[in-house]
Amino acid sequence: MSFDASGTPQERAVRHVAQLSSGPAVDPALRVTLNFHPDRVAHGRSTLDALADDEVYHSQFVTGTSNGGLTAHPGGDRWRWESRIFGGAYDAEPAQERPAYGALNFRDKAVGAAPRFGSAHFRLTVATLARTTFCYPDSFLEPSDFGVAERMGLIKLAEADDQDALDDYIEAQVHGPVRMDRDVEALVLDPCFQDTAVEEAARRLGCPLEWHPGFRLGVEELSLHPDYRGREYVELGVRVAVDGFLDPRVLGDAARTGEHDPQALKRVWHYLARFGAPRDQDQGQGQGQG
Repeated sequence: MSFDASGTPQERAVRHVAQLSSGPAVDPALRVTLNFHPDRVAHGRSTLDALADDEVYHSQFVTGTSNGGLTAHPGGDRWRWESRIFGGAYDAEPAQERPAYGALNFRDKAVGAAPRFGSAHFRLTVATLARTTFCYPDSFLEPSDFGVAERMGLIKLAEADDQDALDDYIEAQVHGPVRMDRDVEALVLDPCFQDTAVEEAARRLGCPLEWHPGFRLGVEELSLHPDYRGREYVELGVRVAVDGFLDPRVLGDAARTGEHDPQALKRVWHYLARFGAPRDQDQGQGQGQG
């Protein structure tokens, strides 16, 4: 396989993945979504306040935070995977040049393509597809199947696979800056954040705001699934629940107390995302602007 060293790091990375890809072009009606927790705080700023100030969605190489693994540093698993799959295009580049991670919403979920990473999502414009690469399954699993917008055989693979609901996504890597005012069709939030500081910050972003049907899980249902992530996380969820229920706002409040292991709360979120997802989450994209 030849490697074309011309162009920007982003162009080189996309070309390299294209050589590994096959299949038909992606349906232009599909969208990449970037799921995240909108109320988490890092370096003294909430996620949305940081986005409003910076106007760009940064990768975990820049933020140092993640709702998945924390290996985005030189020599880490994420760094080594990017070096391999992108043909070394980013090896000598600063962190801000690296791609942002999301997923292709091929099942048209109202809560975004990969809710395991957060209750909110940015729905990106169709124009971003041309500079996005894809893999299946998640890059954490060192996959060997890849795609680009013009060669997308991954949907057929994903549809044929029997995955847990939280693992049922095609990972996307968006190369180049993701700007709030140019690349985002809408920010889609959980309705539990209506009339809160999260909504206030969201309205500073300069992109449309929409609401999905919402995540909500009662402790009775939670307690029926001790084997999903572990009984200790069920017990933690019961402790932090408010009036017998969990929603994204309740978990965010628990996270900000500093009294709980963030990794443990992440497992509780998995319970909420898996068993408290809206029943109509597969019936289309965001439910109207607010």
